[in-house]
Amino acid sequence: MEGTVHIQSKKKPLGPRIKKYWGFYLLFLPVLIFLIIFHYLPMFGIYYSFTKYNIIKDPVWVGLDNFKKLFSMPNFWRAFTNTIELSVTKLLLTTTLSVVLSLLLNEIINIHFKKLSQTIIYLPHFMSWVVTASVFQLILSPSTAGLVNQLLIKLGVIDSGIYFLGSSEWWRPAYYLINVWHDTGWGTIIFMATLTGIDPGIYEAASIDGAGRWKKMWYVTLPALANTIITVLILNLAKIMNLFESVFVLQNDAVMDVSQVLQTYVYYQTFNSGAIPNYGYTTAIGLFRSLVGMVLMLTCNYASKRVRGRGIV
Repeated sequence: MEGTVHIQSKKKPLGPRIKKYWGFYLLFLPVLIFLIIFHYLPMFGIYYSFTKYNIIKDPVWVGLDNFKKLFSMPNFWRAFTNTIELSVTKLLLTTTLSVVLSLLLNEIINIHFKKLSQTIIYLPHFMSWVVTASVFQLILSPSTAGLVNQLLIKLGVIDSGIYFLGSSEWWRPAYYLINVWHDTGWGTIIFMATLTGIDPGIYEAASIDGAGRWKKMWYVTLPALANTIITVLILNLAKIMNLFESVFVLQNDAVMDVSQVLQTYVYYQTFNSGAIPNYGYTTAIGLFRSLVGMVLMLTCNYASKRVRGRGIV
């Protein structure tokens, strides 16, 4: 078209850019080395998922035999469904409560009380899962030393102590409660950062229009948090198949039917199977777990693109 000016931006070659910004590339180098060593080099281990390998002898190529065995094992499918159920429920609970807690913290006017509250709710995250499990095993103990059982008996709710962490009926509610206590406070950090970035002028305009505190939260705060919530859900969804430590320290033989997940299944197959472990089989489980995590993340990212017009990948 006549009179139209075409401006073409030409990116400089990589060499001159490295020379000009060598300091930034130098800072990035340790991260790059870490990624290569711990994330990319281990990918060559996928080869072992198609072999029979027990360290003592050289790996023997078996093709898809490990996957056939995998898909025919009832224990594997039980661990798989448990992983999905526990991870998704935990993710939804912690994310929802993190948002609610962030909104409540955002309403606190006294800055000193606000900082004190934030510090208190962040602290559980820094407690290791081993210590957390030990503390809650005491609190939920079925003996007279158990605080929860003692309280329920005195209130007349129950007649005798309940072994919360040793009952298939009660283990999951207890697990979700412990995870909410441990992780919810830490999850508020991202949402609080988003809330501080909201323009105060929007709240002032809402006040002029007659909006109260609840309407401001509903029509201003929550829409501003929507993109962050979706991003956090997608990123955490990619990690739902990595569930291990929080389950491992709280499970026992009495609740394996509801607490066995893929990572603990791999652990017991490797170290507690009573026979020489087949590392090819456990590697096949790891490959399947990674593929499922990737599919879940890409599916949610695609849904995000369809709903809000963009994803994060």
